[in-house]
Amino acid sequence: MKKTSILLLLFFLVASTTFAQSGKVFDNLSVKSTILKMDRKFAIYLPPDYETSSRSYPVLYLLHGAGDDHTGWVQFGEVLRITDNAIKDGTATPMIIVMPDAQTGQMGYFNSPNGEWAYEDFFFNELMPHVEKTYRIKGQKRFRAIAGLSMGGGGTLMYAMHRPDLFSSAAPLSAYIGPLTLDQFKQQAQRMNLKASDAEMETYFKKHNALSLVEDGDIKALSSIRWFMDCGDDDFLFEGNSLLHIAMKKKEIPHEYRVRQGGHTWTYWRESLPVVLKFISDAFHQY
Repeated sequence: MKKTSILLLLFFLVASTTFAQSGKVFDNLSVKSTILKMDRKFAIYLPPDYETSSRSYPVLYLLHGAGDDHTGWVQFGEVLRITDNAIKDGTATPMIIVMPDAQTGQMGYFNSPNGEWAYEDFFFNELMPHVEKTYRIKGQKRFRAIAGLSMGGGGTLMYAMHRPDLFSSAAPLSAYIGPLTLDQFKQQAQRMNLKASDAEMETYFKKHNALSLVEDGDIKALSSIRWFMDCGDDDFLFEGNSLLHIAMKKKEIPHEYRVRQGGHTWTYWRESLPVVLKFISDAFHQY
């Protein structure tokens, strides 16, 4: 009887430890946006020790691709399992991961050329202040990173390039870097029925084209970010990612560029996420 009691006690201790090692995901949160005139959904991952500690954590903003929403990385990217495992094996530091919705109302992470939709303004002026005030998040550049896939990879590039003062690391995966030329952008704008003058089109294109921002940008500021770029050799966005790698190489902007076997798939991005978590954790630490 005594032996049985000891075994039961050990079982419950192991079960409790195992349970305590799991993080939590909340995927139906919202923030009221005055800029977008609606409530905006977001998901958040909290690390295993969040509820039992009083410490503050670094943060990763993780952006989804076209066709998904804030639950994409939760459902298909398996962010809970992958992040828990990375923290458990010591390759990633405990962190908070914020996954916003850029699918509702109008798809995408940018302000529109005509100024009628200002998602980027919402992200920096409403979403970030809200989550960093609500959760125990360290608010310095060193402890903030951004990553995303496809359309979210494009958002990662633009947000980091527009605000290099805010992010220590940026990891665009299979990034959609947008039209490669101004003419292509004008054709796209015409198909989308976007109304703007030629001058407005050119200004907008240069501000939202990664190649232009590398060519004409502040190299010192861009180099203050640790860049990790990853794209499959069978990905239809391979050309744009390769051109960006070459442009950054010419400007001597330090970055890591990885090409692996694979296409534009969740299988590829699930394999990328542990590498991204390790990469950004290096910046969160003293390296």
